[in-house]
Amino acid sequence: MKVINNGLGWFDAAGLWLGLLSLRLLLGWDFFESGLEKFHGVNWFAEVADRFPFPFNIVPVDMSWQIATWFELLGAVALVIGLGTRFFAASLSVLTIVAIASVHWPESWSTLSELAQGYVLTDRGQGNFKLPVIFLGMLAPLMLLGPGKLSLDAWLRSCLATTDEHHPGHDQRSARHLPA
Repeated sequence: MKVINNGLGWFDAAGLWLGLLSLRLLLGWDFFESGLEKFHGVNWFAEVADRFPFPFNIVPVDMSWQIATWFELLGAVALVIGLGTRFFAASLSVLTIVAIASVHWPESWSTLSELAQGYVLTDRGQGNFKLPVIFLGMLAPLMLLGPGKLSLDAWLRSCLATTDEHHPGHDQRSARHLPA
């Protein structure tokens, strides 16, 4: 039993280093590709702007295009290096929800069965919201757990903790009770 516990402990430790990194790399790659397509492409947001949820529907489409493009590009890089991970995971989640509502959600459905037809990776007239929902599922652990140990966020946090420990007058007892 001890061997099994040690083995599982090793996997737990490896997960703290590599598990969240794998999510960051996959999401970073995909969001960066999407941002590059927008950066080199033509703004098509005017075609779907009437489907943007509030308050995004009151932002001019050119501005929305630029915001989406740069959040995808910068957010992707930030995810890959693990910098501002929770912020960018939350921001990209909002961007993804807007994309689901305005682009990927079926235009009409009357039953859950009809809605479920849109939970696909290809669009056959019923929407195609499966991939963005998968992205939301991948972004959730990054928002809740952070980027993992192999990240700039973790490195900066350890630097700040070291600085706090060496700061004269720092109360170690109260610092232990602060949320990380």
